[in-house]
Amino acid sequence: MISNRAAGISPFIVMEVLERAAEMEKQGIHVIHLEVGEPDFDVPACVNEAVSQAMHEGRTHYTHSLGDPELRSELVRYYQQEYGVALSPDQIIVTSGSSPAILLALGALCEPGDEIILSDPGYACYPNFIRFIGAEAVRVPVFEEDGFQYRPEEICRRITGRTRGILVNSPMNPTGNLLSPEVMKELARFTPPILSDEIYHGLVYEGRAHSMLEFTRNTFVFSGFSKLFAMTGLRLGYVIAPPEFVRPMQKLQQNLFICASSTAQRAGIAVLRDSSGEIEQMRQTYNQRRQFLVQRLRELGFDIKVVPTGAFYVFVNARHLSANSYELAFDILKEAHVGVTPGIDFGENGEGFLRFSYANSLENIAEGMNRLEKYLRQRFG
Repeated sequence: MISNRAAGISPFIVMEVLERAAEMEKQGIHVIHLEVGEPDFDVPACVNEAVSQAMHEGRTHYTHSLGDPELRSELVRYYQQEYGVALSPDQIIVTSGSSPAILLALGALCEPGDEIILSDPGYACYPNFIRFIGAEAVRVPVFEEDGFQYRPEEICRRITGRTRGILVNSPMNPTGNLLSPEVMKELARFTPPILSDEIYHGLVYEGRAHSMLEFTRNTFVFSGFSKLFAMTGLRLGYVIAPPEFVRPMQKLQQNLFICASSTAQRAGIAVLRDSSGEIEQMRQTYNQRRQFLVQRLRELGFDIKVVPTGAFYVFVNARHLSANSYELAFDILKEAHVGVTPGIDFGENGEGFLRFSYANSLENIAEGMNRLEKYLRQRFG
């Protein structure tokens, strides 16, 4: 018999769009992928060199369960440089991507029936992480006119004696918007810890992203190397935790994952030390794509109230076309051969929206917009 825990996990719809697109491609149909949130760049050259050197030197064995001490020291230096935040290496647990980091924190925080507050819309996998460890997701609607930022008073209304954390994501998936420093200061005043997913830090095109560590130490900060450094397949992330939680999370890591990949950790050290030129070039390329995509979507009749300034997503209101984003996204895929993600993947308050990713070439984005324009003209006049 399949467990209720497994049966209750909802599908990740963006992956279903991608898999349907793959079936079409097997039939010889050319699909433009604007659904996938994955950098289209190769890893920086120093990553290739570091992985090769690690293999040559035999650095292929278990590391310390908290992570390679040299990598944790580099992360301390990085946070001092980027955010002016002083950390200890003993606060950092290196993980196989940021998703295990979130699971470790939730496992250390929550008993069955406890509650985690999160935004609606928000990253599709968060509620499933929370359900998997037996807690409950409490959704707080966020709205396009606010740039999808939390209204702190709405969080206040949902805090109970079982609230164990407030989950934030800035820059945000699916919207590409950033939390303002003012909102972050308000969030830092709450008693439950802030669970801050900062995986898209560095991919910011106007202003700058602030770490929650700048405002409070009552926080778990999650990040990694997948997005900014285009290292998705190397599966390398980390969590910066309050000191009293490190040992419980370390024990979970030892039992569930042992440690992160030793060779990936050597790549992490290298990329933190020597990749700024390549990373800046990627960032500038993303920004060109962002500006082009926003302009074209507006030309096609989509009203973007607050222009996204981070990550590589544009989340647009398509309710004037259809109230069913799932059907609309799959119809666009079928008829226009363009993959987009339905807003319902990110929560009920995302219904009627579509997420476009600009982690694709400018040429492909332009072709995708031309196909979408033709589709809209034929379908809706």
